[in-house]
Amino acid sequence: MTKRRSRGDGSLYWDETRQRYIAAVTIGYTPAGKRIVRKGSGKTKTEARQKLKEVMRDHEDGLAVAPHGFTVAEAMRDFLAFGLAAVDPSTKANYTILAERHIISALGARKLRELSAQDVDHWLADKATMLSTRTLRLLHSLLNRAVNRAMARDKVKRNVVALCGIPKGQAEGRPSKSLTLDQAKAVLSAAEDTALYAYVVVSLLTGARTEELREITWSHVDLDGQADAKPPVPPSIRVWHSVRAGGDTKTKKSRRTLALPERCVDALRRHKVRQGQQREKAGKDWHATGLVFTSAVGTALDAANVRRAFRAVVDLAGLAAKEWTPRELRHSFVSLLSDSGVAIEDIADLCGHSGTTVTETVYRHQLRPVLLNGAVAMDRIFAEIEQS
Repeated sequence: MTKRRSRGDGSLYWDETRQRYIAAVTIGYTPAGKRIVRKGSGKTKTEARQKLKEVMRDHEDGLAVAPHGFTVAEAMRDFLAFGLAAVDPSTKANYTILAERHIISALGARKLRELSAQDVDHWLADKATMLSTRTLRLLHSLLNRAVNRAMARDKVKRNVVALCGIPKGQAEGRPSKSLTLDQAKAVLSAAEDTALYAYVVVSLLTGARTEELREITWSHVDLDGQADAKPPVPPSIRVWHSVRAGGDTKTKKSRRTLALPERCVDALRRHKVRQGQQREKAGKDWHATGLVFTSAVGTALDAANVRRAFRAVVDLAGLAAKEWTPRELRHSFVSLLSDSGVAIEDIADLCGHSGTTVTETVYRHQLRPVLLNGAVAMDRIFAEIEQS
């Protein structure tokens, strides 16, 4: 005859529908008088008792009890749905595609509490055979953030993803490059009679990012300066916003005010006249956005608009259009300044980098009232071109 379990030991029974033994114990009652029950299940009585002991140990330690059936896929989709509120919709769509294709398809069925560091290591190693290091880094970040979110909501007790290193992936995509001085001159000449002329000039001669320029308003442009001030204030452009989510620059240290080279001032004056003519022509169809760089009816430009117009300019300059993108005007800015002897620390300031590492490794912040060095150097560089 089976010995009766002692009071407080709970119950142990066979669940026919689940085909598992269930160990259960009452740990208290809700204010409404309903029993609070903790359970553990297993294929054997011993396994069920052991699972219940784990649950009770966590309860006694004051830890939340992670649900057994919560999967990696559920954690990932919860993060994609609610953890990316501040992210641009296009970026969120890109993250969702990457997560579905590479994370959920490979690890999604795994119960989150059973996911091990070894599982993640093997998954990353497999993805390293087909993806770039940059993509691997992004996938690791997405999974890590999803598990962190699940841990904060008591779905799992620890994050094993954070324990895993990121292997080196396949070759990165097409590396960025910069225009030579002769190529820069050719591009400026080709752009002169196009609607993109001022954009090309300002991007090349100030190093502003393409997403920053598309958000520049006339209220952030000073074409006159204050020559009689002490010290004199040169014409400048305030790079304080971008088309990123929330309208912020890439980092807080990217907010900067840049002195404008004379060529930029001239190009922007001409651009303002051209925009006034477009406004008159558009009439009631004109959108008063206040933006400096717009379409023919005043609406904001998107990345595709700029890329298409820029490649047309590059083609006119006699270069291979498909090999160049607008962001390489910024890379060219860094290279031209570096070649002319401007210190890397000054170039980092002008680019809005927090230090020189990115400037040196990717392209070749302390904030100041107006950063002058780039304008002075660019006036000298292009004056030399015109004299030669």
